[in-house]
Amino acid sequence: MRALTWHGRRDVRVDTVPDPQIKEPTDVIVRITSTGICGSDLHLYEVLGPYLDAGDILGHEPMGIVEEVGAGVSALAPGDRVVIPFNVSCQHCFMCEQGLHSQCETTQVRERGMGASLFGYTKLYGQVPGGQAEFLRVPFGDSLPIKVPQGPPDERFVYLSDVLPTAWQAVEYAAIPPGGTVTVLGLGPIGDMAARIALHRGASLVIGVDLVPERLSRAAARGVKALDLSSYGKNLPDAIRDLTDGRGTDSVIDAVGMEAHGAPVAKAAQWVTGLLPDAVAQRLMENAGIDRLHALYTAIDVVRRGGTISLSGVYGGMADPMPMLTLFDKQIQLRMGQANVKRWVDDILPLLDDTDPLGVEGFATHSVPLEDAPKAYETFQAKQDGMVKTLLKP
Repeated sequence: MRALTWHGRRDVRVDTVPDPQIKEPTDVIVRITSTGICGSDLHLYEVLGPYLDAGDILGHEPMGIVEEVGAGVSALAPGDRVVIPFNVSCQHCFMCEQGLHSQCETTQVRERGMGASLFGYTKLYGQVPGGQAEFLRVPFGDSLPIKVPQGPPDERFVYLSDVLPTAWQAVEYAAIPPGGTVTVLGLGPIGDMAARIALHRGASLVIGVDLVPERLSRAAARGVKALDLSSYGKNLPDAIRDLTDGRGTDSVIDAVGMEAHGAPVAKAAQWVTGLLPDAVAQRLMENAGIDRLHALYTAIDVVRRGGTISLSGVYGGMADPMPMLTLFDKQIQLRMGQANVKRWVDDILPLLDDTDPLGVEGFATHSVPLEDAPKAYETFQAKQDGMVKTLLKP
């Protein structure tokens, strides 16, 4: 089959690799019809190379058609249409039963001290082959795949793999009070969708912050108060307070994470780490790694006293300096973590009807063949051509 594989920093290629095979009776093989490029994939493209091997298959946002089922699978049959959550979770362990599928005890990567395995996401998360490919082996065939109806286009359902549950959890964790206010930092796919969900769920004011004109105009068209960071600079917190009676918003969603602008020292450290031998780079990242924390510091500044910050952007540093005095003094609540995909599916599915209140059809700005994936990664990383969300079509 053809699959997108990692070969080095900013070097991804579409290679011919062996087809996946049924390994366990509970496995299914899915023929991928659509698969997204995620902002988190850019961390693999740029920063997390020390945890990848040449030839690793990337991607964790797939959907498709069941081609083959193991002998122990009864809930699915060939021809069924399914979306695959990015968490590899069993649904039956203690953590899964708490709705913490990203902490699944069956697939935890204990040798790395990490949570549940993820499709297509480095040795830190199990080195499981990903879904930017023609076919994917999916474990827990009776419980992990999300069966969806035939008929509507893939764009109706594919975001159940990651974007929708990640954004839904970001809003849930933000604890926006009824009729309250929220600032969303970063209007990439997750931030954009989180803003839409916050408005749908009744927020009276959603402020979206970004640097990319296309992202800002796209959010503004959906009712977001879009603020261009390049225009406000250090005055951004004051601008947000001016919109909220001098207090700041009730909640802030940080949908940026380690990719934040405005932290040149941390950016340089990440760059240098990526050039070191893997064993050295891993030790450095796991013991002394720092993130670009500009977005998080901004969140702490603009949230009102007694408010809540929800982190959905990925951070990976082990030595991040945190302003504990400010966090304590402002009585800020902080929630974060990988999305627990299956936890939110029942809440989201009713919104994926023909009324499409969240605008999932048309959410992708680009749809390209799998063979064009390397160019799409390059364009997405450079924030060019108005690219916000890309779907690959194997």
